[in-house]
Amino acid sequence: RRKLRSDVAAAFPTLSTEQLAELVPNKEELNVIKIHSHKGEAITVYMNHRNPILFEAEKVLYPTVYTLWVYPDLLPAFATWPPVLQKLAGGADLMLPGVVVPPSGLPQVRRGTLCAVTLLGNRAPVAVGVATMSTEEMLAAGMKGKGFAVLHTHLDHLWEYGDKSSPPTLAPLVTDSAAMESAGDEEELQGKEPGSSCSPEPEQHVDIRDLSLKDRDTCAELLGKEELHENRAAEPAEDANTEDQQEAEDSRTPQEQMDALFNQCFFHALKCKVKKSDLPLLTSTFLGSHMVSCCPAGKQLDIKKSSYKKFSKFLQCMQQQRILQVKELSKGVESIVDVEWKHPDIKAFAVPEGFSSASAAQDSKSEDREQVYHAPEIIPLYGVSTKMIPLFQESGHRKGSILSSNEVRNIIINYAKSNELVDETNKNFVKVNAILCDCLLDKSEQDEISHLKWDELLSRCLERLQPLHQVTFSGQEPVVRKGNIEPIDISIAQRSSNKKVTIIKNLELYGLDPQFVANTLQQKVQASATISPAPGAKDRVQVQIQGNQIHHLAKMLLEEYQLPRKYIHGLEKAPKLGRKK
Repeated sequence: RRKLRSDVAAAFPTLSTEQLAELVPNKEELNVIKIHSHKGEAITVYMNHRNPILFEAEKVLYPTVYTLWVYPDLLPAFATWPPVLQKLAGGADLMLPGVVVPPSGLPQVRRGTLCAVTLLGNRAPVAVGVATMSTEEMLAAGMKGKGFAVLHTHLDHLWEYGDKSSPPTLAPLVTDSAAMESAGDEEELQGKEPGSSCSPEPEQHVDIRDLSLKDRDTCAELLGKEELHENRAAEPAEDANTEDQQEAEDSRTPQEQMDALFNQCFFHALKCKVKKSDLPLLTSTFLGSHMVSCCPAGKQLDIKKSSYKKFSKFLQCMQQQRILQVKELSKGVESIVDVEWKHPDIKAFAVPEGFSSASAAQDSKSEDREQVYHAPEIIPLYGVSTKMIPLFQESGHRKGSILSSNEVRNIIINYAKSNELVDETNKNFVKVNAILCDCLLDKSEQDEISHLKWDELLSRCLERLQPLHQVTFSGQEPVVRKGNIEPIDISIAQRSSNKKVTIIKNLELYGLDPQFVANTLQQKVQASATISPAPGAKDRVQVQIQGNQIHHLAKMLLEEYQLPRKYIHGLEKAPKLGRKK
């Protein structure tokens, strides 16, 4: 912490001692998060009061927008038109035609100076970037060309790590009335809704904004609101009560209506669908199976159109109200582990007309039976290790860069060709130069092997890279984890009186709810099934069912759930079919 404070003081000398102590406090909690951009760059994020305050890339410290809102004069600031923000959030750099030149002139900066970007009419920064030319060069170029390489913006994924607050309103940087009027004209050209344009997908970013979320649903909300008013204007009023109810709904924004719908379905599901024996319950199952079945006819739950944007944020809010408890039983997979059934909000909730507790319970059972499971997409990836850096740095990759097997193959082929290592007499072989020797050969082999076949060259390379894997569940963002994914492990254990039981582990890693699997197996084979903590695996559970049920389990996992056989271990332990002795 002392080193961080000294680094911040060196990077931002304008901070006073009091401001420095406030930014990097002595006793308050300060968290450090390591993340990677899509480009493979390692980013260190410093969190204070649950907000990211600084991020470090290539040993250079940068402030986040949260920090700049507290210290708006920390960096030289350049103003731009409000409609430009959507372009910056979508991955664009700031071009000089979009920079507003105030009457007092532009701040004096050099090429490579870290700068803040503000919007006309508000001094609160909305982006952080690096100047690609000095102020003199900008003016000499006639304010044309790229002015700033943008690293981080309001609304990107780094901003999402915090409380997702909006920029405060600070004294305008530009007060020239003519400039303000031209900004108003610019907004009118954009349809009088400068902030309503949908951003392009930010997955194409090459900087810290590679971490941006995919969806920006502002357009959908506004269009939905317009359609709602049009439809309701076209419908004849049935009676005074219906009109009053519609007027009350119309007075709320689409976002507020979606929040209310989520609250209704949440309490309805807890009161009528979920039983104590169902816990722990995957949050994805709770949403997809229980809450969706409680949604009134003609309406649809869409978390992106709510103020929460993520279902995990919604559950976190409910957890803060002590209604339930959510835990990450396995990395990246959250489950509801406890519900406060006596909570006043649950007890006070009235089931809407058209639903009943009995029918809701029956619906829950049918939903369980008809629940559609989509097997996750699992892609093996590879990280560049320290030993392999010399082989990959020529292609612009560094330690920690994440690559697919095809990317590794192409890099190796290009390396061999560019360094003229392909054997001229037999093109199936590659000459081993000094770098290949150090990276791929053991010490005992270095004096013996001078050539390698292409397939052996690639396999040796993959073996020496750090194993990773990417898991993508249906409707969720990809998650990259270290190591190879653990397979679903099926084993047979013997209990007292020579009784056998089937034990299944690691179901959570594949998005399967252990309780749901246990209930389904119990119904199919008419045998007792239980759930217990998995020994040696923190916060994981295992399913145990009486008898050798591997045949039924194999049919469920391979045929119903469509899981690849390579991710299931223990299927060979199925009992041999034949007449019982």
